Amino acid sequence: MKCLLIASESAEVLFHWTDPEFQQNIQRQYGESQEEGQGLPAFEDSMSTLFAPIIISCSTMVDRLSDNYTSFTTENNHIYVLHQFDECLYIAVNGDGEEGEDILRRKIYVMKKMVEVMFGMVTLSSQLLRRELRPQDTEQRGRLWKHLQSLLETYSHLRENDQSFLVEAVERLIHPTLCEQCIEFLERRLVQQLNSSAERAGEEVLHAFILVHTKLLAFYSSRNASTLATSDLLAIIIMAQNMYPSNEDLDDPSPEDVESTSGSGHESFYTPEPSPTDRDSSSSDKAERESLPMFEFMDPDVQMAEDSLQALEAKMVYIPMMPHSMYCLPLWPGITLVLLTKIPTNAVAMSVYKFLEAFAKLEKCLHEGPEGSAATRGQLAINDIRSKLDKFIKALGPSELQSAQLLNVWTEFKNRAYARGGPGFNKDLIPWCKNMKTQLCGIYRQCFLIDPGPGDIPQRLSQGLQERAQTMAQEKLMDWRDFLLVKSKRNITMVSYPFSKTNPAPFLPTYLEDFPGLIHFICVDRSTGQMIAPSLSITERTTSELGKGPVARFIKNKVWNLVSTTRRFLRKGYSTVTLRDGDFYFCYFLWFENETGYKLEAGDTPILPDDSAPIGMLAWDYYRKLLRYYSKNHQGEVVRCYELLTVHLGVIPTEIILQHCRQLASKLWEPSRNPLL
Repeated sequence: MKCLLIASESAEVLFHWTDPEFQQNIQRQYGESQEEGQGLPAFEDSMSTLFAPIIISCSTMVDRLSDNYTSFTTENNHIYVLHQFDECLYIAVNGDGEEGEDILRRKIYVMKKMVEVMFGMVTLSSQLLRRELRPQDTEQRGRLWKHLQSLLETYSHLRENDQSFLVEAVERLIHPTLCEQCIEFLERRLVQQLNSSAERAGEEVLHAFILVHTKLLAFYSSRNASTLATSDLLAIIIMAQNMYPSNEDLDDPSPEDVESTSGSGHESFYTPEPSPTDRDSSSSDKAERESLPMFEFMDPDVQMAEDSLQALEAKMVYIPMMPHSMYCLPLWPGITLVLLTKIPTNAVAMSVYKFLEAFAKLEKCLHEGPEGSAATRGQLAINDIRSKLDKFIKALGPSELQSAQLLNVWTEFKNRAYARGGPGFNKDLIPWCKNMKTQLCGIYRQCFLIDPGPGDIPQRLSQGLQERAQTMAQEKLMDWRDFLLVKSKRNITMVSYPFSKTNPAPFLPTYLEDFPGLIHFICVDRSTGQMIAPSLSITERTTSELGKGPVARFIKNKVWNLVSTTRRFLRKGYSTVTLRDGDFYFCYFLWFENETGYKLEAGDTPILPDDSAPIGMLAWDYYRKLLRYYSKNHQGEVVRCYELLTVHLGVIPTEIILQHCRQLASKLWEPSRNPLL
């Protein structure tokens, strides 16, 4: 019994996902749909009726007490977790005991992240976001919700089965020679050819990377590309997996298969569906566009008013919610090439972001008080963009309705803020700050979310160019295909294997020889968002170091529980955890180092409230905040953050286990062993 709901303050359903059991329970409670074809609206009505008392209760709590529910458990042991984001209320429910509060809260934040990725700066206006999440056209709404539901299901599957999504960090395939060759191929051949082609329709490839299932083989970013945050990369991997799901039992050759084949023979692989020649507004063409392995997404993780405009312009490294086009090109089942391109009109998005940031900063300052340094800072932010915004609106032209509305609101804002004898910069301007933000988000929506008319030329890489990129990558990796699919299962091995096609990298460490009694480990560099860990294969078809089937599954469950336990302790301010569980001994360490690798003195880790955002990097980058918090006492130093989790046999003496942990942490990041990490 599982459910996730997004609702407005008026109890209108903006999105819902339910498992079959929850849906059947709703239908038993409120009856089946009366007419065929009425299922979607009727089920929405039932959901709205069921959750209306909770939504209204939350609104009342906020209005009267300026407080809200965060979670509660019903008499039948159903857990409800709630979080209010502006005017949208997210509710996650579990009634089968499989998910606790932490998992439900994490699903809420991940859902919010995926909405941000799809709608970008429009999410900064609740009024506009409600329209995007709940289109009036029932068929369009059904397609959108089905896509969001599929993304949520893909994420849930990855979190339950993939270590990289368990700890929310990117896992790279460890083969330095091949990685280096692929990066060189992406830079000097693929990206260069695509960006020099006339068929790119004004788009420029900024990032290109190759995925083997969820693992990163090679990643290249052009010199003028902004930083791709770990949270964004994880979100893109979810989307790629959602388009082309991995079935490792079917996609991967077994190690025995690789040994017995020469690598030749019949091969089957997917090819992308053809792109339409225009963007017709008909429903059939919309459905076709949604099946394409390409879509526009918006770079999230916005930190409104966190940096001044001057600092932002000086960095020019990471500007949130910038629109990109994503092309997901399957090479073979399990291996995918992903391209992220800059949309030709992205300068508009950059301007909108800077204006939004200025008004958000002013609004925050006016809430703090109309006088003093805060108000002055807010006024200076608006003064700095005033002439730029005038030019921006003039460049948009008066013909568009959205542009005219923005001009009217901006004119009224200036009359109130700058007119002689007017109210000036005080709390009366707060509603107009909100109105300006809504109008700016409307410009963003107009430019990047609304399909152009049939006569407009789509700004996208041509189908021929996509196929050329796909073919080039297939030719490059043809001889490595089977190896890569096996390598994704045995990326880091605990024991040594004979030199063979399945193990052509004898330089990799063999951990059981150096650390007797070590069963499993996960090490994460939180500064880069990358992890390294032995593979955990639990299928009946594949034998791993942990055994086959039930044995491996037992160890996997222990690891998943360990990660959950350490997060609870980290939330309470503990950076070191050691505990014994039957025949096993678990360790967890979080520490900081400077750029030279010198371990810095451990400081106090901040204590988080129980209802705070989940610890991780996908939905909310806790570690970026933690690094900022810790770096305050290390001004002028580059501070790095690491985590290590280990599982040992309980018979190993404690002092030996701790010695292993110290040695393992040093060994994992030796440049000679893992130069790309």
